[in-house]
Amino acid sequence: MSLYLDSMADLTFKRVFGGHSELLISFLNSVMPFENGRHIIDLEYLPEELVPDNPGKKYSIVNVSCSDNHKNQFIVVMHNAEMQTFWYNDFFNRFVFNDEKVYVKQLNCADEYSILQPIYILCILTENINHKKDDFYHHYPIVKREKTDTIIPNLEFVLVELTEKFRPNKISNRMLMVLWLRYLKEVNEDMKKLPAEMQENEYISEAARLCEYYEYTPAELARYDGYWDAVRRYKTVMNAAKSKTFEETNEKRTANIKTNDSLIRVVIKSDEAGLPPQTISSITGLTNKEIITILNTKT
Repeated sequence: MSLYLDSMADLTFKRVFGGHSELLISFLNSVMPFENGRHIIDLEYLPEELVPDNPGKKYSIVNVSCSDNHKNQFIVVMHNAEMQTFWYNDFFNRFVFNDEKVYVKQLNCADEYSILQPIYILCILTENINHKKDDFYHHYPIVKREKTDTIIPNLEFVLVELTEKFRPNKISNRMLMVLWLRYLKEVNEDMKKLPAEMQENEYISEAARLCEYYEYTPAELARYDGYWDAVRRYKTVMNAAKSKTFEETNEKRTANIKTNDSLIRVVIKSDEAGLPPQTISSITGLTNKEIITILNTKT
């Protein structure tokens, strides 16, 4: 039997961050893009009506109103997007659309705009948003294109990719952030013992304790198993859809190549001129495999 449940599961994520403000304050102070010297000193969990729409409850949400040491008030909406395993074109549209509703819901019809609190959207991800970028931490304020230090306040997005991009040994200036992100990435059913550096931090060691198997009732453990069953089914469906799309795209591409006589002639003539497949690929946009198939079937 495992000692720990997975810290990124809906049940444990909400138990740790949705019910223990001191743990959430420590975590947010470690990962938020605050300027030096600024930190949260108090927070209040927001009522349900200020929680953004979450169709199908596919990821956890913790909503809090925060006060910092400079007497600023702001809202943090935190997501654990465990089940968002593929990044379709509409993901960011839905992400922004739902979370901006929190900003709008702050006002009643007769309220003044001056009461609006700034919003930070924080999303912890277990999949890459962009395979071409090596950075795991993304901060998106609204800035002027020509002069990026000119910022429109009140709405900022922070996305953290807990993937192979997150390499703790490459980070030296934010060690508390490293420890908290390691907690989220490493505390799961495979962990036998909490590492010493996590044990030494009172907040992280308490968060890990709250993930221990024996902290949960049989009914809660059944919900935990149900959550991972839903994750597996979701990933199976999405993998099947992705595979089908890939196959259909390849089939269409192959059919187009077979009917494109001019492209085939370019491949054959280039080969007869002594050009290597890599050069022909650069000229035609075809893969080496497609070029070899054409050359093997020429008459």
